[in-house]
Amino acid sequence: MKIPGDGLVIIGENFNATRKIKITSPKVIQQDGKVCIGYTDLDGNKQLLDVTSTIPDDPNKRSGFNIPHIAEACRQKDMKYISWAIKNQERHGAHIIDLCVDEMSVYPEERKEWMRWLVQTAQGITDAVLAVDSSDPETIRAGLEAHDSSKGRPAINSVNLEDGRQVLVDMAKERNAILFANASGQNGMPQDAKQRVTNLVGCMDLMDKGGIAMDDRYLDPLVFPVGAGPDFGQHYLDAVAEIRKMYPEVHIFGGHSNVSFGLPERRTLNFTFVALSILAGCDSLMIDPIMNPSKDFNDFMFAANALTGRDEYSVKYLKYQRYLIAQAKKANAAAATAG
Repeated sequence: MKIPGDGLVIIGENFNATRKIKITSPKVIQQDGKVCIGYTDLDGNKQLLDVTSTIPDDPNKRSGFNIPHIAEACRQKDMKYISWAIKNQERHGAHIIDLCVDEMSVYPEERKEWMRWLVQTAQGITDAVLAVDSSDPETIRAGLEAHDSSKGRPAINSVNLEDGRQVLVDMAKERNAILFANASGQNGMPQDAKQRVTNLVGCMDLMDKGGIAMDDRYLDPLVFPVGAGPDFGQHYLDAVAEIRKMYPEVHIFGGHSNVSFGLPERRTLNFTFVALSILAGCDSLMIDPIMNPSKDFNDFMFAANALTGRDEYSVKYLKYQRYLIAQAKKANAAAATAG
């Protein structure tokens, strides 16, 4: 996938049925006995997503309640909210949109049906690459079967060394899909940087045997919250640096916003951790591009590479600046025409 100016690949994480909004958020509007989430749709109009049915009846359970807004929008098939949630990520720089419906149902057949519907729906909204994401390989298969390859390539999130996940390599080859791989091992989550690297080397071996092109491989060393373990952030960063040395051409990313889970001022922590990840060797990010704009990270990456000599004679930095100037001229011309 070619990104203008050799920039970062941005994977939008926001269309996941696990995504929730605190009931105390300014986005939540309570009026006339209803609870709604307010937003501005793609045409600039103020809209409301009615989430009243998700709210506990017991007032004592409401104070810390988190509203599953993505899952609710899907259940209602509210196309205005769904379109906004997907397209807004693209407008803020996402090249890949991650889709996950695991929380929609505990029943496998229902999850498959939801994934089929969502993939087809999303393809009618965006031209971005869609990552079919599930803990169940058969749900991923259902999403891939529903995907219209004439509109672009899919991605799969993700293969690892856990029993049963290896079939995703064959699926990727069959469907010409980009393949994510994470550092989970046969015995569960990695405990340190060394286990992360070892597990990802195992995934690389699987992809070698499966004939997956290097440019189609996205490795995720796994980000855990630093609030749960003070060394978790460094474990990830050390693994990124080692993987980058071993495989200079592979893509490396992570669920970077996981690092700040449970802590205040998450935006600041997320930005700092992404910056450290870029310095360690990440060329791809799985983030909320609205909370943490991708341009900020691209600005940082190109400047950092120029300043540290990774970008010899600042060739890529200069190319990136020319790209920004051209984009600004286009925007100004469009504004003048509209005016």
